[in-house]
Amino acid sequence: MHTHEYQAKQLLEKYGIPIPPFGVAATLGEAEHIIERLGLNRAIVKIQVHAGGRGKAGGVKYAKSRDEILEVCKKLIGMTMVNNQTGPRGMSAHQVLITEPVDIAREYYLGVVIDRERGLPLLIASPKGGIAIEEESSENILQLPIEISGTIRPYQLTRLSNFMGWKGREGGKIAQAMARAFVKIDADLLEINPLVKTPDGKIWALDAKLSIDDNALFRQEQMASLFDPTQMSKSEVAAKQSDLAYVSLEGDIGCMVNGAGLAMATMDIIHHYGGKPANFLDVGGGASTEKVATGCKIILSDPEVQAILVNIFGGIMNCATIAKGIVSAAHELEIRVPLIVRLEGTNMQQGRQILDRSHLKMIIATGMADAAKKAVASIKSG
Repeated sequence: MHTHEYQAKQLLEKYGIPIPPFGVAATLGEAEHIIERLGLNRAIVKIQVHAGGRGKAGGVKYAKSRDEILEVCKKLIGMTMVNNQTGPRGMSAHQVLITEPVDIAREYYLGVVIDRERGLPLLIASPKGGIAIEEESSENILQLPIEISGTIRPYQLTRLSNFMGWKGREGGKIAQAMARAFVKIDADLLEINPLVKTPDGKIWALDAKLSIDDNALFRQEQMASLFDPTQMSKSEVAAKQSDLAYVSLEGDIGCMVNGAGLAMATMDIIHHYGGKPANFLDVGGGASTEKVATGCKIILSDPEVQAILVNIFGGIMNCATIAKGIVSAAHELEIRVPLIVRLEGTNMQQGRQILDRSHLKMIIATGMADAAKKAVASIKSG
């Protein structure tokens, strides 16, 4: 689950990490209140969206006076940002972060991620911040494994300080606080970029990024409350509410599959035969009839969908349940696009009988390749 920059900064502040004073505004009235409260005569104003590249997309502005701050806020609140991270539909900014500029003498990078090979958190540091860490050369990157308790050992902090060129303990304290926060809240990414040093030697976190492990939200109620549905499409919000794994794509063949691996394979084979998947939709192994019906509705809510491919390999999943869900959705909605169905596994025959008795117009496939070919052909012939 992604969060906004201001939410990440609020968390970092709780762990003692220095953040320049800021406020978040959704209206010009709120922006005026922040200007007065912080005594701002100049400011950096940033749109709050779940995507990077805000500066290049025009979502970060420097304002040199109070009037200019308000003028910038007026332009940025409600702005739709479009770049390679948002996709062509873009993301709308319903809030802006307003903060006083900081004079920068040096920029650094600090981040914590999961090292899946070691099964431990991993601190990543670079004495060169302000750019994407992926673009930095390996000699400028230090990786330090963190104990599962969130502890960074003293010798590791010494190594970090020497690598970053830090004097004193402030930088090490920030790294240790990040590690503790990362473990405590079940994050899968916590990043400060840039972490800066000012001419007077103080260190500040100017930008922050935080993602929480979805699988841990059941025990992270406070983190779960940070979810912002405005940063997702209506279809993705509906899927989340029904506990469906759904991602909207840019193709025209809607996909309903059970299991993430099978879903990826289904999208690959659609591409192989010249088609483009419209979505990733995994109904999971224990889906109910209602959940399957909801999945069908979500797929059909995409106006770009010209065909639906249902590819189910029943193990834990019951093919009869899938069939009932399809029929239920079809009775509620008019399915006017070709429906290609491939059912294999548990209660396959029962599932096919349910579909046969429904008198729905559909195309039955006997395997993945056959299903993909028929889905692509149904669009080309239509």
